[in-house]
Amino acid sequence: MNKRFQGMLLGGLLALTASAGAADANEPLVFGSVAMDIPAQMMARLEPFTEYLAETLERDVSLRLSSSMPDAIREIAEGRSDIAYLTPVAYIRANQRGDAVPLARTITKGEDSFRLMIVVAEDSPLQTPEELAGKRFAFGDEAALLQRAAVVDSGVELSELGEYHFLGHYDNIVRGVISGDFDAGILKDTAAYRWEGEGIRILHASPYLPPYVIAARAGLDPDLRERVRDTLLAANPDDPASGPALRALDENYNGFAPVRDADYDVVRELIAPFD
Repeated sequence: MNKRFQGMLLGGLLALTASAGAADANEPLVFGSVAMDIPAQMMARLEPFTEYLAETLERDVSLRLSSSMPDAIREIAEGRSDIAYLTPVAYIRANQRGDAVPLARTITKGEDSFRLMIVVAEDSPLQTPEELAGKRFAFGDEAALLQRAAVVDSGVELSELGEYHFLGHYDNIVRGVISGDFDAGILKDTAAYRWEGEGIRILHASPYLPPYVIAARAGLDPDLRERVRDTLLAANPDDPASGPALRALDENYNGFAPVRDADYDVVRELIAPFD
């Protein structure tokens, strides 16, 4: 191959690469999420945060809501979502299946950790987790293994429950407990705080666990990934730009903290018996 042709070929390849990079830069950044609440509620929570990311990054960001945890995991693991708001177990699965990269973890009431809460109706006679034996219990998504691990860790085996069902969203769990269809259920701490005194009472809190995380797909441009991380870490509830978006995402969030994959090893150990 002569040198002139080699130069033309190299120049063509560089031009194609530059063109592809420019096209990627013009494409919307896709922000995915696990389905914790009913779709309308998730949309209301995530749209302001999506707009904050778009304004700060000076790039279009589109919201992709998943109907279930497995769907959210597939979206980020297979690259259809660029970044995603994930539960600890969803992040672990996305990391296992597609090398998803953790960017930042949530801070709740000053803690860069969270707890799962076993809740009962305000007028329930139940006072301890052990009294759940023989009772009806409501879980969320069937893929949320950490919920089951937290119940067992509280002192009651799943086999001791009278029956248990998977209701999908936290709102469904709250309604089921308040209506009396279930004697108890399990919620993320911020959902429990939202409903505490509004028909729900917290019966038991799990130990502190590494919290929800925003992660990136494995192939996301490293420079863009760092810009997203910096944007998350800069979010502050008192800031006029990021504060409303952060409070919409969760009124108990104070911001985001740095995160490492190893932070979730404790969750890997907890869910291992249920895999």
